[in-house]
Amino acid sequence: MDPLTIGALIAVVTILVLFSGVSVAIGLLIVSAGFLIVFDGMRSLELMPEIFFGKLDNFALLSIPMFIIMGASISSTRAGADLYEALERWLTRLPGGLVISNLGACALFAAMSGSSPATCAAIGKMGIPEMRKRGYPDGVAAGSIAAGGTLGILIPPSVTMIVYGIATETSIGRLFLAGVLPGLLLVALFMIWSMYATLKSGNTQLLSSSSYTWRQKFEILPRVLPFLIIIVGVLYAMYGGVATPSETAAVGALLCLMIAIIIYKLWHPRSLWVVLRDSTRESVMILFIIAAAGVFSYMLSSLYITQSIAEWIGTLEVNRWVLMLAVNIFLLVAGFFLPPVAVILMAAPILLPIITTAGFDPIWFAVVLTINMEIGLISPPVGLNLYVINGIAPDISLKTILLGSLPYVACMVIAIFLLCLFPGIATWLPTAVMGGRA
Repeated sequence: MDPLTIGALIAVVTILVLFSGVSVAIGLLIVSAGFLIVFDGMRSLELMPEIFFGKLDNFALLSIPMFIIMGASISSTRAGADLYEALERWLTRLPGGLVISNLGACALFAAMSGSSPATCAAIGKMGIPEMRKRGYPDGVAAGSIAAGGTLGILIPPSVTMIVYGIATETSIGRLFLAGVLPGLLLVALFMIWSMYATLKSGNTQLLSSSSYTWRQKFEILPRVLPFLIIIVGVLYAMYGGVATPSETAAVGALLCLMIAIIIYKLWHPRSLWVVLRDSTRESVMILFIIAAAGVFSYMLSSLYITQSIAEWIGTLEVNRWVLMLAVNIFLLVAGFFLPPVAVILMAAPILLPIITTAGFDPIWFAVVLTINMEIGLISPPVGLNLYVINGIAPDISLKTILLGSLPYVACMVIAIFLLCLFPGIATWLPTAVMGGRA
């Protein structure tokens, strides 16, 4: 059978298996084992354990549980609420200052936690009720937090970027830097739309913000500054040549735990156990998917499917931007149904040879891919952030939350378009800080 035909069959079977409700990792292993047995015989299974555990034999993987612990320790405290209150006090006099404060808080909390659902939950619990009380439309209140939460997988430190770096053997340090300016661009686009939607509502009396004294503005800072110092410290250690990403993640996790214990009194063993338990569960899930995706990639390569797809794309006489449009549509559809980590691990080994052959930068592509995954987080049928927001504010219907998030989806599409026009938005900072690649 032709490799391209086998590849199409694998795609259909994989979709059916994953839609059956089986976990992503188990589903990938089932598909891999099945096709290897059919086309290569039973002896091909002897290599599966070696490949499975070999994918986990990577020092860079240590950064994943460490950054997850870092985020979990922050999420278990009032850090999100304090961050929201601090920004609200400082930005209150801007038009739509409250929604801008929420988006700023989402961006900073995302940089600390690296988790989209955690960002939505931490900022939304305070921000959504307050915005609704002040008269902001439900769609703006819910949609802004749902969209702001997606920044957790783009702004460093990002577990998604770590996974992409491991899957494609790309520098994690460069990927982190590549997400900074696009992340700020998205925050700016979100804020512009939020200000417009706020002013468009016309209810200026209800949208008037409280005024705070200088004393009230400064008294909240000591509860926020330690976490901001950790962010700066982590980035300095990573890019100042002090430590590797894995070592930096370990120090960051320890410091976040210490601050959570000292400042937020998270000293009870049961509270600490919850942080470590949830972090371990999420880490094992991600590492299990990484190992299973390694076996899946081996199966595709063994059956000559990855190589055949790359060769077939190379023979197509189409403009490279038409090709990139097709890739973006594929990523969008995949992101509607699968979590970002699964999409990256399954698609990156196939797409990377294609986009590099077409002349696209893999660092730039990582940012485009991640923004596509952000869109999936606020799009049905999965749309994890939509359900998190609905859990915070159950009296706001899913339809209202979805409609409120659609303008922010448009902002993400605009960001992808700007990245295509000006790729330096993603590539300039990594080159400026770490120099050109050999």
